[in-house]
Amino acid sequence: MLSEKMQKILNEQVQKEFYSAYLYLSMEAYFSQQNLEGFANFFRVQVQEERDHALKFFNYINQAGGRVELRQIDAPQVEFASAENVFALTLQHEQFVTKSIYNLVDEAIAEKDHLTNSFLQWFVTEQMEEEATMDRILKKLQFIKQDVQGMLMLDAELAQRVYTPPAPGTI
Repeated sequence: MLSEKMQKILNEQVQKEFYSAYLYLSMEAYFSQQNLEGFANFFRVQVQEERDHALKFFNYINQAGGRVELRQIDAPQVEFASAENVFALTLQHEQFVTKSIYNLVDEAIAEKDHLTNSFLQWFVTEQMEEEATMDRILKKLQFIKQDVQGMLMLDAELAQRVYTPPAPGTI
């Protein structure tokens, strides 16, 4: 059974994960408007991943005997200066999410909630991957600056990203 505090902060994480999906949907729209369909595809996949993260928390709360309480999702940023700006903001956002996950782990440890701690370890590893991916793309963008050929090559690379849904029963 989840403590009241753990239930509250897990519900806050559901909101953060759905906000992440909403933010990345806004970034997808930005790149679609720029006719950079590979970049748009990258964020389309990211939206699906974040939605699934939210649902993992949603289902965990229910399975652990808690009560899901959906919260309002704020409007995301819709104006961006450049592709580099988008990925710098994305990296910052992923670092924010990582900190939030770490806070959840800290609380689970403090409460000796071993089940929640175990559940959260997947997210700890996932966040390392998320930050590394965003940092790698940001560094490529910083390297190519505004070189059109470099942007088109990176766009083609990002177009190859495919969404892989989680195995059944893991959401």
